[in-house]
Amino acid sequence: MAHFAKLNLNSIVEKVLVVNNNELLDSNGVESEQKGIDFLKTIFGDSTIWKQCSYNTREGMTFDVTRDAFIPIKPYASFVFNETTCCWDPPVAYPSDGNRHNWNEDTVSWDQKNL
Repeated sequence: MAHFAKLNLNSIVEKVLVVNNNELLDSNGVESEQKGIDFLKTIFGDSTIWKQCSYNTREGMTFDVTRDAFIPIKPYASFVFNETTCCWDPPVAYPSDGNRHNWNEDTVSWDQKNL
């Protein structure tokens, strides 16, 4: 199964749909993203914008054409965009003490999670 994100005019993911792989096959039996896009446009209209994505793409993410990547929603104001991973990183590394931690935006630090 292939996953496709419906994008709005600002490249924000509005929904993610699953398309049967058979709909992606060209005349040579090779999967093609464009075939999937064409299939979805026949259902949802020619003016819709689609991009093939992974199963973990979520509504609200942004597709960055330059990076050819889906960018997750920034989880906290203090997080910094990582150009290599296209993800948001905390300004302080996760502790390596073997314990579980939660991010505390008020103190911009990790709080040990009580079990």
